Amino acid sequence: MARTEAPGRVGKGHLGWTVAVMALAVSCGSGPSSPPSPNSTSPAAQLPEFNADSAYAYVAKQVAFGPRVPNTQEHAACAEWLASELARHGAEVTVQEGRARAFDGTVLDMKNIIGTFHPESRDRILLFAHWDTRPFADKDSVRTREPIDGANDGGSGVGVLLEIARQLGRESADVGVDIAFFDAEDYGKPEWLPATENGYKDWCLGSQYWATNPHRLGYRARFGILLDMVGAQDAVFHQEGTSLRYAPHVVRKVWKRADDLGFGERFNSSPTPPTIDDNYFVSDLAGIPSANIVDYRIQVRPMGYGPFHHTHGDNMSVIDRETLRQVGTTVLSVVRQP
Repeated sequence: MARTEAPGRVGKGHLGWTVAVMALAVSCGSGPSSPPSPNSTSPAAQLPEFNADSAYAYVAKQVAFGPRVPNTQEHAACAEWLASELARHGAEVTVQEGRARAFDGTVLDMKNIIGTFHPESRDRILLFAHWDTRPFADKDSVRTREPIDGANDGGSGVGVLLEIARQLGRESADVGVDIAFFDAEDYGKPEWLPATENGYKDWCLGSQYWATNPHRLGYRARFGILLDMVGAQDAVFHQEGTSLRYAPHVVRKVWKRADDLGFGERFNSSPTPPTIDDNYFVSDLAGIPSANIVDYRIQVRPMGYGPFHHTHGDNMSVIDRETLRQVGTTVLSVVRQP
C-alpha cells in the first residue's frame, strides 16, 4: 500500500509532486492464536466457508511472479493471471488498460482488473485492493532502490479477494459483487525525496482513474470495502479515519460483523487518523462510501504500519493464515448478509 500524508491526513509515505493522470485507453504483535468461537446468538454469526490455505496460496502465487511493478514483465504476467483466475471463478472480467504519469515523470502502463458477479443486479457491493508493489524499499537500510515482494502490502488483500471470488463462483451471493484490483497504488514519492502539498495525488493512480472512469457506464454500488495489508500475524484493524468520514455506516457494519463472528480482538473499534488510500478516491470521486480494512498500528510512530512496511521484510514470512481467515470470513459474511 502506498499512502501518503496530505494536509490534515496521515498516510504511509511522504507527500510527493502532483501527478498528472493522462487519458487512458480503456478496454470498454500477534493476533488470536486459535480461531475464536463465533457468537452463536447472533444471526450474523454464521461463518461462511472461507479457505485460509487457498488465500495463502494466492498470496504466495503473486509473490512468485516477483515484484509487480508497472512496466515490468512480472507485472504483465501477474495481470494476465489475475484476469484469468477471476474468469475461472465465473466472473465477467474487464481489464482497464491505460497510462499514467508518476511523480518522477515515468509513464506507467496501468491495468485495473475487475471481476463482476451477477452483472444484471442493480444492487451491488464493491470489494477492492491494489495489486501492484512498491518499486523501491525506501524504508529499508539495504537495497533501498530495489522493489519489494509486497506479500502483505498488495498481495494479502488480493489473495483474500481471490478466495472470495472462488467462493462466489461456487455459491453466488444475493447481490451483485464487483472485485476490483487497482494498479499503480504504490508508486508514490520515496522517503528520500521532499514532500509537497499535493503529493497525496502521487498515490492510488489506478483508483483515481477508475473513480472518474468506472468500468461500466453509470456504475453504482451500495458501498465498498478496501482490503490493504490484511495478512500479518500481529495485525489489528482499527477504524480508519477517512472511512469514518465518508462511510461510518459501512465501518459499523463491518466491525459489528467481525465482533459477531468472534473476531473483536482483531477488529478494534478505536479510530486512527485519516489516511490517503484507494478508499479515499473511491469515496470522494466515485461517490461510493467505502471502508478500509488496514493494518494501521496506533502505537507505532511516526507512521503506524509495522516494521516490514516498504522494506524487503514484506515477504511471505509475515503472512499468517489466521489473519487472512478472519478478514476473509468477515468480508464474505457481509457480502452474503449485507
